Amino acid sequence: MTVSILLFLPVIAALAVLLFKNETAKHAALFFSVVELVVALVFLSRFVPDASTQFIIDAPWVPKLGIYFNAGIDGISMLMVLLTTVLVPLIILSTYQHQYKNANAFYALVLFMQAGLLVVFTALDGFLFYVGWEAALIPIYFICALWGGENRIRITLKFFIYTFAGSLFMLVGIICLYLHAPDKNFGIHELYNSITEGHQDSWVFLAFFLAFAIKMPLFPFHTWQPDTYTESPSAGTMLLSGIMLKMGIYGLIRWAIPAVPIAFMEWRSMAIILAITGIVYASIIAFKQKDGKRLVAYSSIAHIGLIAAGILAWNAQGIQGAMIQMLSHGINVVGMFFIWDIISRRLNTRDIAQMGGIAKVAPHFATAFLIITLGTVALPLTNGFIGEFLLINGVYQANLYLAAIAGLTIIFGAVYMLRMYKNVMQGTTNSLTMAFADIHGSEKLVLGIICALIIVIGVYPQPILHISEAAVNNLLQVVTHRINGV
Repeated sequence: MTVSILLFLPVIAALAVLLFKNETAKHAALFFSVVELVVALVFLSRFVPDASTQFIIDAPWVPKLGIYFNAGIDGISMLMVLLTTVLVPLIILSTYQHQYKNANAFYALVLFMQAGLLVVFTALDGFLFYVGWEAALIPIYFICALWGGENRIRITLKFFIYTFAGSLFMLVGIICLYLHAPDKNFGIHELYNSITEGHQDSWVFLAFFLAFAIKMPLFPFHTWQPDTYTESPSAGTMLLSGIMLKMGIYGLIRWAIPAVPIAFMEWRSMAIILAITGIVYASIIAFKQKDGKRLVAYSSIAHIGLIAAGILAWNAQGIQGAMIQMLSHGINVVGMFFIWDIISRRLNTRDIAQMGGIAKVAPHFATAFLIITLGTVALPLTNGFIGEFLLINGVYQANLYLAAIAGLTIIFGAVYMLRMYKNVMQGTTNSLTMAFADIHGSEKLVLGIICALIIVIGVYPQPILHISEAAVNNLLQVVTHRINGV
């Protein structure tokens, strides 16, 4: 049993969905995404949580150039596979209250994007990693450009130019490593052992870092994100924030740092400062937001800044914190954007100032909104707490003062998120909110699953940490060995 079934099933599903129309396409997409989740759970049941890479496929692709279709799953990849296969069905289910023109094309693009994401998270060949990276970008571009808001063309074009330019820098870095690889192939371990000269290490690291910083995004490469999240259809925003931005974080862990560890150590301090700056900057901007969806977008930048800082601290606590927080952030941010999708559909506005008292007329919605908000602000016994605790611990080991500033993400986040909840849900109803209908059907199912995941992961996070622990420790040893060897 190899990972190939996990990678090709969404492609086959996407082609099948194109044959259906309207409601049937929606149901077919949900069915195939659930099947993909079942396949992922089968892999999880057979996964041994050690440092090895399992379920490997290694087939010649362009062997004359050293390119192989080589993919597999270790503890780090497994969490990303679970994140992708859990969230895609939830995102599709969240669209059940929407009617999309050319629904078969819309859902086929979602499944094509899922395939690209899974290639990125399992690739063991640098060229395959790049192909998956671009394969995930193209569908989301069309999703946002065809089904987005009024300014979708201008905003989506900016998003595409930003991310595509970053991808080209990454490709240059991969090719540079390939040209200096002992056996001239794109295998991940071959690229790890690439011998670059002079300042080439620094240029390679900066090329990788720029691509991944744009995708996350980190300050000051974030300017495409708030507009894109706001103008994209809700499903597109959830795909971008819940899964796609994790490509940049994963790339930093899997490719940039292990490939050029000496250059990473030289640039680490500056990179951490950028991440910490983004936390404070995005939090301050979030305070001033009147549009709920835009507020969540800036909140996401702040949380991603903390995850990046934990990785760049480069210790077991920071990386383990990043792994579980990527999972938790994906769940929470999808839940939060779905909350605002429901509000927007019912009230035809996202202006927080026009709302109030919704909890009185929609108690089930209010409960789900509160649980997701508490998970987002990292209340103990919610999924956000353990990740942020480990991340701040990891940054603390690197620098006490930076850890103190990084901790502001918890304080600031609690203030603006709880204030948002209070202004929307508490107080007295008005002419706009008094007829707000409570959640039902697919809405209740999606929010119920998300709330259950927030609580279960928060109460008992150990199984998730155990999946990635051995792989994280092994990666730390590989990088340390290379640094000490030099």
